[in-house]
Amino acid sequence: MKQIPLLDFLSDIGDDMRAPGVMWQIGAILACIALGWALARILRAWFARRAQSPAAVNFGVESFARVLSPLIIFLLLTITRYFLAKWQHVHLLKLVVPLVGSLVVVRFGFFLLRRVFSRHGHVGAAMLAFEKIFASLVWLTVALYITGLWPDLLDFLDDTTLPLGRNKISIATILQALVSVAVLLMLALWAGAALEERLMRVEGMHSSLRVVFARMGRALLILVSVLLSLSLVGIDLTVLSVFGGALGVGLGFGLQKIASNYVSGFIILLDRSLTIGDMITVEKYSGRVTHINTRYTVLQGLDGVESILPNEMLVSGPVQNFSLSNKMLRVATQVSVAYDSDLDLVLQLLVEAATGIHRVSSSEPPVATLQRFGPDGLELELGFWIEDPENGRGGVSSDVNRAIWRTLQAHQISVPYPQRELRIIGAAGARWPGVTDPEAPLQASVGQSHLSVQSKAP
Repeated sequence: MKQIPLLDFLSDIGDDMRAPGVMWQIGAILACIALGWALARILRAWFARRAQSPAAVNFGVESFARVLSPLIIFLLLTITRYFLAKWQHVHLLKLVVPLVGSLVVVRFGFFLLRRVFSRHGHVGAAMLAFEKIFASLVWLTVALYITGLWPDLLDFLDDTTLPLGRNKISIATILQALVSVAVLLMLALWAGAALEERLMRVEGMHSSLRVVFARMGRALLILVSVLLSLSLVGIDLTVLSVFGGALGVGLGFGLQKIASNYVSGFIILLDRSLTIGDMITVEKYSGRVTHINTRYTVLQGLDGVESILPNEMLVSGPVQNFSLSNKMLRVATQVSVAYDSDLDLVLQLLVEAATGIHRVSSSEPPVATLQRFGPDGLELELGFWIEDPENGRGGVSSDVNRAIWRTLQAHQISVPYPQRELRIIGAAGARWPGVTDPEAPLQASVGQSHLSVQSKAP
């Protein structure tokens, strides 16, 4: 588009407003806005119906709705301006089209930023501040473009050079490189996120392989975007050999742990030793695996606390996996009964109590055994199996213990508890404050003072 000075541009806008043909431009603008809004609404409804299909490819179009309307309006206005310019002046359209285009750029930038960096739809204060800066830069660029100052600014930036080693590079080239890298990198991250969401919906593939392909796809997209952006700017890719050598030295001296964690992450995903949803125990950490990233693994405990474990820790150290090849997990609880109880009946009642709990596995029946003859009664153990260790063991143990208690109470089976009788024997003729009965448990005799503890069951 030919750039127009500010005064000439305002004069042309004034001439168009006084000419009868301005009604064609106003009508075309209103028609494009109405038609674009209607088409965007139809497309949003179509995307919503398609997203309900299990086989639908989802690239985040549900959050692209705010970009659809200005994008379609911008395309319609651009086409209208092209054809209408053959019969009359379209200075008003030349003003409206960049404004709508800037709105498209701003909303599309917001869409990419929130799609890539926001977690669970939460937008932080830093993200909002960056969006304001981005929108301000876009509107400033449009203002310079409309007023005709943009070519002068480009010429100034192109003529201003900065020394870079033995060469000099212009500020315009640096800015172009930064913009191209940022745009292509954002597109690569968005495509990587969309690819990951698509792979996670593939039911016929193992979850670890889905994560591996998603991570490798994202890394490949980022690498291609960086190389492509550098090529567009005109930077020779052979200079990356120096960077590769520096990276190798850095790995040799100070980045061993980071590199080891990344390699360990791919090892975990490829050998399928851990998958998302497994219940594991690593040293003092125990919980369910919620995320397996290339550098770390997120472990969520039953109390809701999330632990971030380096992947090297999961590869080099012992890991207890409760659901690696078999999700069946044995849980045991102990109970004591009096010596005069019917042992066979008590063992049968314990098995029946555990069988009635819904989380107790039916394929592996509970087993009650006599462990030992304790000082206070018969010590029994009830072992049972569960098939969902990811839901924890505390809840099912509590349910089984409550069922055992109700069963023992219903059959009047006594649960003993220790009783202690304390007798203190002192010197002859001793008088104890507050004791008036000489036959009380505090007894006196000749001899060495000692503490005698006797235990008996009820």
